[in-house]
Amino acid sequence: MPKIALFVYGTLKRGGRSNHFLANQEFLGEAETLPLYRLYDHGDHPCLVEDREHGVAVRGELWLVDEATLPSLDAYEEVPSWFMRDEIGVARQTTPIWAYLYQGDVSGLEDCGTNWPNRAPEEPPRRS
Repeated sequence: MPKIALFVYGTLKRGGRSNHFLANQEFLGEAETLPLYRLYDHGDHPCLVEDREHGVAVRGELWLVDEATLPSLDAYEEVPSWFMRDEIGVARQTTPIWAYLYQGDVSGLEDCGTNWPNRAPEEPPRRS
């Protein structure tokens, strides 16, 4: 069965609440985009948009996904409503890489920088 390389940057990442959609798919490793994109915080999920003028290298993961899994991912990402699956530029990659790009207005959203969530992890309590 044909497969595509998919860049994920939010809830689909390992440990994310929606990573179960990638069950039985192949994790290829951590990756970052070319500095052509921006990442915004939409509350319970991030939004990746192309921004060729002010883009940053967004961090995420690469997964090898079979075509049978794509319809459930598209439905989860609400393609073609809020997101669309499109080819993106990823550092050190020569094969086509796909990602879900946000199609809505980001003007009222907080910029995440290079990673979502952009909050620092809580430090464990110190032992005395």
